[in-house]
Amino acid sequence: MCPMPELSDHPITGRWPPMNPAVIQLYSFPTFNGAKISIALEEMGLPYEVHRVTLSPADLESPEFLSLNPNGKVPAIIDPDGPDGLPLGLFESGAILLYLAAKSGQLGGKTAADKARVTQWLMFQMGALGPMIGQLGYFTKFAGAEIEDRRPRDHFTAEVKRLLAVLDGALEGQDWIAGDYSIADIAIAPWLRGLERYGVKALLGWDQYTNLVAYLDRFLARPAVQIGLVTPPREG
Repeated sequence: MCPMPELSDHPITGRWPPMNPAVIQLYSFPTFNGAKISIALEEMGLPYEVHRVTLSPADLESPEFLSLNPNGKVPAIIDPDGPDGLPLGLFESGAILLYLAAKSGQLGGKTAADKARVTQWLMFQMGALGPMIGQLGYFTKFAGAEIEDRRPRDHFTAEVKRLLAVLDGALEGQDWIAGDYSIADIAIAPWLRGLERYGVKALLGWDQYTNLVAYLDRFLARPAVQIGLVTPPREG
């Protein structure tokens, strides 16, 4: 694989030019996945510059954005000071969170066992919680809601309830999912917040998950979270 070009030579800078090319460049929108990275950067205190990439095909399917993320989804980053001092471009929010935790030495777990537990719950969000909530949203709020057959909605409702019960049980007696506050919480909590946007809290019986209710309130009270959730702003 060819090395990544210098930031000034990267095609993405033609559409989203950097003002400070020496810092991490974040290409994002305040989706549930996009918010993970702005929150993490704020929590870790890493200098960054954000570029608003809307969810329109004009942005996501542009040659410039696809040159960084061929999958055409936010978020993505370029770290001009990556491993060995070379620029590094990354997409996939979970991969970015793991990279930033390793780079900063923060929120990834202190010991090898801690790191494994953090990664475990991060993968739980990436492989289960996020996709299932996303499908539930599709079948309750978006185009899937028009389908007369209720079986898809009922299936994803039951699965999200099961996953919420898993989380609620894991949080018994502790504030954060892997012990200390970590990138696993930064991955999980924005998706829990999304249940309100999808209008499914009542459907899921959200209030019965008392550990989760308190967990999300703790998360949303953090100053870095409050900034990250609106970075970049939805409106340009």
